[in-house]
Amino acid sequence: MRQFFGSGNDEQVFLEGPSSRKSELGFVFRMAKDFIKGFRVFHFVGPCITVFGSARIEEGHPYYELGRKVGAAVSGLGFTVMTGGGPGLMEAANRGAKEAGGRSVGCNIALPTEQAPNPYLDTWVDIHYFFIRKVFLFKYSYGFVGLPGGVGTMDEVFEAVTLIQTGKIAHFPIVLMGAEYWRPLIGFLEQMAKEGMIEERDLKLFLVTDLIEEAVAHIEYYAREKFRLKKGKQPQSSPWLGEG
Repeated sequence: MRQFFGSGNDEQVFLEGPSSRKSELGFVFRMAKDFIKGFRVFHFVGPCITVFGSARIEEGHPYYELGRKVGAAVSGLGFTVMTGGGPGLMEAANRGAKEAGGRSVGCNIALPTEQAPNPYLDTWVDIHYFFIRKVFLFKYSYGFVGLPGGVGTMDEVFEAVTLIQTGKIAHFPIVLMGAEYWRPLIGFLEQMAKEGMIEERDLKLFLVTDLIEEAVAHIEYYAREKFRLKKGKQPQSSPWLGEG
């Protein structure tokens, strides 16, 4: 029998198929631990806009500066900036939020490379499982901004589109910043619509732009005005739960 506890890569073991009941119970407990950590931290962060983007872009790159501007602009609307918590464009968005005097949080994933909490986070959680991380990135957000990125960024952007397309979450705004970078993908989506794989209306689920002002106006209307978000009382911490 394979054993869950103490495994160096328990995700691979779990995805191999059925394990012992003890192993699968251990997996459930570890998932619960990740969920509880996230719920305790993000319960108090307020409505968020989640920013996706590459972990590989360094300071000085035009995309990094774009990320900082996005973070600052989102903060200016009164939202907390949430990212995957790592370096690169995630760091840029968190940094922009902090520099603008806004709130900045991260949902970090445990990986061998590329991923460690960036220094511009007010608070964060370290999550073991990708699918749980995505639950938090979507649960607390009223909109999503996709900066240029790789496979992980594409996964997150398409998760947002799929959840909205299928009605699993409300029609929150999705903004893709960096029009030239996203152009080939948009062309492919247009081909999907032409072939009948998606509906023409699905192409309107997101805005593609280079303009911060246009992105801000889109988010403000679809996230704040449409859902009538107002600054109000935040949930109160409980000393009985160690939150005081």
